[in-house]
Amino acid sequence: MKETLLIVDDEERILDLISIYLKKENYNVIKAFNGLEAIKIFNNEKIDLIILDVMMPIMDGWDVCKEIRKNSDVPIIMLTAKAEEDDELIGFQLGIDHYVTKPFSPKTLIARVKAIIRRTNSSTSTSDNTKDLNNINGICIDKLCHKVSIDNIEINLSPKEFELLHYLILNKGIVLTREKILDTLWGIDYLGDLRTVDTAIKRLREKIGSKSYLISTIRGVGYRFEVKNEK
Repeated sequence: MKETLLIVDDEERILDLISIYLKKENYNVIKAFNGLEAIKIFNNEKIDLIILDVMMPIMDGWDVCKEIRKNSDVPIIMLTAKAEEDDELIGFQLGIDHYVTKPFSPKTLIARVKAIIRRTNSSTSTSDNTKDLNNINGICIDKLCHKVSIDNIEINLSPKEFELLHYLILNKGIVLTREKILDTLWGIDYLGDLRTVDTAIKRLREKIGSKSYLISTIRGVGYRFEVKNEK
């Protein structure tokens, strides 16, 4: 079945350009010219991925992302004319999947779309791995519902934090390099650097609180999820 993608940008030429390339790849495309229109469409359609501009009238991309993240972890690619590191960190903290600076190569954007959708579909197809994650030192992951609890108390993780924790636990006891984590969770074409991984690990440790000691830093290499007295 075709995936449906929502493109949100107040520049018609950008919408048309991206739409042409996506349709060539056999995706269904829905276009919105502002944030409010995007929210209305999202609430009434099954959307598999969103390409979202930051600077828009009425409601900007950050506010759209915040609204969507209240109830959905749908993949989001942010488009922006800015290239400031702070903007990228804001997007990451909101749980976006990629951050693309204008002007951009349509072919590169489409490659990212395909990689994210492929990764999302792969994650869904391997959901039976949750059986192995019933209780890892007091951390419980419900992959289907995207919920995590620590000692039976549910915690709030962003989609990327959830994905990172799940990936670390699936590879428990194995040293994962920063490069490996970045390539697996953000894609090999991601333009950010290894600090993205360090920032994500720091935020994840803060979220899991008393269980943060389970994520060990392997100096100069990466990270390892330790299993101590596994239940």
